[in-house]
Amino acid sequence: MEKHEISIERISYPMPCSIVGVKVNGKPNFLTVAWFSMVNFKPPYIGIALNTIHYTNPGIQESGTFSVNIPSSDMVEITDYCGIVSGRKYDKAKSFEIFYGKLKTAPMIQECPYNLECKLIQTVKLVSNELYIGEIVAAYSDEQYLTNGIPDMKKVNPIVLSMPDTKYFKVGEYLGQAREIGKKLISKKD
Repeated sequence: MEKHEISIERISYPMPCSIVGVKVNGKPNFLTVAWFSMVNFKPPYIGIALNTIHYTNPGIQESGTFSVNIPSSDMVEITDYCGIVSGRKYDKAKSFEIFYGKLKTAPMIQECPYNLECKLIQTVKLVSNELYIGEIVAAYSDEQYLTNGIPDMKKVNPIVLSMPDTKYFKVGEYLGQAREIGKKLISKKD
């Protein structure tokens, strides 16, 4: 099969959706972000990339904290809303029940199955974005979303964004245990 060169304008990689929480001018604000990832294991760091024009950015820089809230697929409408309207004009915090954790400065969303509370470690200036690297100081979840004390993706039922066609999807079926399923190929490859 022949590979075809395609546009690099939008990466075609499914990305999990989050709603980032921060205080801006003393008020909670939320922004939908799909450009986020773990970037360090110990201590646990997460990176979020935001375009420099976002209302959220000065709040992260000022407070030095932010939250990453993982919405379930039944929250797709409010998740999209938080990404298409600006906190400069809309009070998105009115849409949620908000709570605070250890840091007392990073607003989190009670309705989201999984919440990460982060302390800003580093800001990397990029061409059109700012990459915020935060240390995860606490993680929160309701019991109903856990299996053996850890978040269960089937129960969390997160939203995934397909970037090239800007469509939301649910996470698919279980394929196998990471770091185990490929072991049967080890003897075949030697």
